[in-house]
Amino acid sequence: MALKRGLYNKTRERPVVAKVDLATTFFKRLKGLLGTKSLEEDHGLFLSPCKSIHMFGMKYAIDAVFLNKDLMVVELVENIQPGAVSGHYRDALSCLELAQGTIKRVNLEIGDQLCWSD
Repeated sequence: MALKRGLYNKTRERPVVAKVDLATTFFKRLKGLLGTKSLEEDHGLFLSPCKSIHMFGMKYAIDAVFLNKDLMVVELVENIQPGAVSGHYRDALSCLELAQGTIKRVNLEIGDQLCWSD
């Protein structure tokens, strides 16, 4: 997967994650985090396009941040468990998958404006 710089929360003026892998093709989105044992605390997976996610075949829980075309947070799903399915968010264009607990740790809220960091 292609590695992009991290994501920064402009609204709260703080980093969200330092490293983000991009999953922007059908097969990369399909594989997602399958086959991984964990997601590092300061690492994320950015799926685009993406309006919902599933956790079929996963072995650990994650947090999911759904973003619109401008990288504004439109929905937050904390602690989504293996086997679960998120809602479908029509305003979302992408999903940032994060280590469980990251949403609380970095104080993300709906309406926060994210941007790619240098």
